[in-house]
Amino acid sequence: MSIHKVRHQMASLMEHIPPPAFRQARGWLWRAVGRVYLRLSGWRIEGVFPEDPKYVVIVAPHTSNWDFTLGVAVVFAVELKVSWLGKHRLFKAPFKKFLRWLGGIPVDRGASHGVVGECVRAFEEAPALMLALAPEGTRKGVSQWKTGFYLIAVKAGVPILPVGFDYQEHVVRLKPLFHPTGNLEQDIPAIQALFDDVRGCRQRPKEKVKD
Repeated sequence: MSIHKVRHQMASLMEHIPPPAFRQARGWLWRAVGRVYLRLSGWRIEGVFPEDPKYVVIVAPHTSNWDFTLGVAVVFAVELKVSWLGKHRLFKAPFKKFLRWLGGIPVDRGASHGVVGECVRAFEEAPALMLALAPEGTRKGVSQWKTGFYLIAVKAGVPILPVGFDYQEHVVRLKPLFHPTGNLEQDIPAIQALFDDVRGCRQRPKEKVKD
């Protein structure tokens, strides 16, 4: 990779620094790790983090374990403060403290304890909150999206930030904020259409909605 290209990539990263409410300094070493990973793997960020103090982030398509690695690299590179829901099985020693430090919140998807309601309360109580979710719920082949992210956004009265990991172009695409109308059957296809130009690590059938 040429010096010119490296400088251009670093300058590009600086353009995508999130607003102060979503900055979390973790030290120069972690910032360097994230930026070096993105540089060496050829990834760049396209779009901007909104100034809005609260919103739900949806990342799609989720087709590979590499999605998590890439997401962590972005978090480190731009010092992003973000909360995200993960399988409770992942939050065990020796990774539990590290995942929580990254903003992870363990969730038992098999338990009926009102995850949507808990997330809505978190939005109500926090002055600023960026909550990231994978609408597909799994990296395995699925043809339907789960609607939890949408219900959280509607009930909390916050917009949705679609983020695509485009492996074909090696671009993390930050889409414009989507403001849900409350009409799920109308909004979900509109949100999914925002990912038409995003190619995941593995190809998927066209997604549908799932309650």
